[in-house]
Amino acid sequence: MLGAFCARSWLKQRQLIAPVCRSYLHTTATVEKKAKKMAPKKNQQVVEKPRLGRPSNNLKMGIVGLPNVGKSTLFNTVAKCDLGKAANFPYATIEPEETRVYVPDDRFLWLCDLYKPKSEVPAFLTVIDIAGLTSGASTGVGLGNAFLANVRAVDGIFQVIRAFDDADIVHVEGDVDPTRDMEIISTELRLKDIEWVEKALDNARKNARSAGNNSLEDRKKKEEVAIIEKVLKCLQEDNMDVRKGDWNAKEVDVINSLLLLTAKPVIYLVNLSERDYARKKNKWLPKIKQWIDENNPGDQLIPFSAALEEQLFTISDENELKEYLAKLGEGVQSALPKITKSGYDALDLIRYFTAGPDEVRAWSIRRGVKAPQAAGVIHSDFENKFVCGEIMAFNDLKEAGSENACRANGKLVQKGKTYEMVDGDIAHWKAGA
Repeated sequence: MLGAFCARSWLKQRQLIAPVCRSYLHTTATVEKKAKKMAPKKNQQVVEKPRLGRPSNNLKMGIVGLPNVGKSTLFNTVAKCDLGKAANFPYATIEPEETRVYVPDDRFLWLCDLYKPKSEVPAFLTVIDIAGLTSGASTGVGLGNAFLANVRAVDGIFQVIRAFDDADIVHVEGDVDPTRDMEIISTELRLKDIEWVEKALDNARKNARSAGNNSLEDRKKKEEVAIIEKVLKCLQEDNMDVRKGDWNAKEVDVINSLLLLTAKPVIYLVNLSERDYARKKNKWLPKIKQWIDENNPGDQLIPFSAALEEQLFTISDENELKEYLAKLGEGVQSALPKITKSGYDALDLIRYFTAGPDEVRAWSIRRGVKAPQAAGVIHSDFENKFVCGEIMAFNDLKEAGSENACRANGKLVQKGKTYEMVDGDIAHWKAGA
């Protein structure tokens, strides 16, 4: 795999993305304010649903879809480079390409303005461009086995769907029909999962047959058979993606060991023509929404235009960029910040910050991580020899105006090993010698 970072400077990205970040933050703050009004009562215990996926802070989103739907063009624009092999024929991309994409965050920009550090390191989302899948991929058609193995290696899926007509860009199925394409991808992922689950079930049954009835380990082997049978029923009889099932903690542990394709979160990215994206109208969008509601309710749909994003990528002057967007219509802007942020959120990632005159840095962690594990993202010694963390909330710092004022207000407090990190925390870690 190739690793890549944006060809353009970080400063330019900051200048172009900052207005979008601030707009996003305003929307998020409004939603959060409404959510607080509906918070559970103090006596009510909130039970967190077991999390599907790898227990890691270093997670990846893969770009998946049929050939010639705009996957590599999307990858090139989010990466601000030319690694993805965008071409007018199937399987232009064989080996997956990888890039790290800046996650827009107005809080990070504010901290940089406050501390004016020598180094600025924002949060990133790792995105991988995976070759196009076709009907029959689960049986090896079109190098499908290799491509599905690449999907298995990521933690979430950006599924790109073509909803634009262009006679010059061939469609592998002959014509444009997004819901048919979505059905193909869904079927191939489920068929491959069924194949893997059936193999796992055979192995589990063999282990259970040789087990006794006395030890905890013996009972665990027999429980595993029942769990895998339930997973197979979900895929085969219920015709449902694994991530849509209702699983308890024991079942999730077994499912996570199987690394199933349909257990991964999916965000549907609908690739429109530049004109349709600007006017926010396309004949396929209602049908795509209906398919998602019927097959995978709750999954996110984001319209974008690969043609528009490619054009924006070529414009280097900020004023020229604003003029170009204004010509397209009121409110038209790049969808890339929203796509990146949605992928980051789908992986259940949050950020905490370390800030000072030398460096302001955003650290990605999974939601629910405790303080010692969050410190360990910086260095394993910080986790192993954890003493405490001096932590303040971003909003408290912003309201106080400085770290000293925040401390004087009693908002910079010590937190121990049981503290669960909150998105936007600013931390100074203390560890033993």
